Amino acid sequence: MLFVHYPKCSTCKKAKAWLDDRQHPYEARDIKLQNPTEDELRQWHAKSGLPLRRLFNTSGLQYKALGLKEKLPAMSEAEQFSLLATDGMLVKRPILVGDDFAFFGFKETDWQEKLS
Repeated sequence: MLFVHYPKCSTCKKAKAWLDDRQHPYEARDIKLQNPTEDELRQWHAKSGLPLRRLFNTSGLQYKALGLKEKLPAMSEAEQFSLLATDGMLVKRPILVGDDFAFFGFKETDWQEKLS
């Protein structure tokens, strides 16, 4: 599994501890140092089953600074994927990607259900 996180994020720390406590193997990747590509985001989005807007870190400073709450509804899907690929801090995290799933954000019940 791929675990994409921001090491300073408290939710990411909690998710990492959850994985470690259960001894789930994963490859960790710092989202700030290695931003997901547009292609990766498209693949993960398809695996997630989520609406595209849910891939955005809506509580992030960058999201607010760019005024995305107002701009996203008018943006095409291609524009949204392109924007997400420009800055990892715009992407909801942590991201856990497996062969047949992708989780954006840490929801323990979902992770437990999938990984047990």
